[in-house]
Amino acid sequence: MNYYLTLKFLHILSATLMFGTGLGTAFYMFVTNRSGNVQAIAVVSRWVVRADWLFTTPAVIFQPISGLLMAYSSGYPLTANWLWISMALYALAGACWLPVVWIQLRMRDMAQSAAQDNSALPAKYWRYERIWTALGFPAFISLIVVYWLMVNKPF
Repeated sequence: MNYYLTLKFLHILSATLMFGTGLGTAFYMFVTNRSGNVQAIAVVSRWVVRADWLFTTPAVIFQPISGLLMAYSSGYPLTANWLWISMALYALAGACWLPVVWIQLRMRDMAQSAAQDNSALPAKYWRYERIWTALGFPAFISLIVVYWLMVNKPF
């Protein structure tokens, strides 16, 4: 495989890991929270945090690097509108994801504590959960548009 195809393969693989892990962990966290089962929430929140560190974080770092390298090596001008719009939407998704990472850590800790004490989750947990959910929508919509722009390169 040549340089570009190897980079493209790794870029697509990391995009799949980033989006798939993000969607999967968000789904499980969301539905587990709806169950109200503190023990289940404690387990799922712990694994969501781990999955973010193991899969999502490396992919989030690799995506812009590999994307810019592919654009450059294939001759696309780095000033192309579709590329700048993609980077802006990726930055928007990142601006949503960074606080989500912090929130997930706090939610995990609160859920672990409540599970150990056999108590209800505090009101603060549910405030964080609403913010966590709200931040997910613009992040995922942004990434879907980025996928479309990467495939179509419309302008």
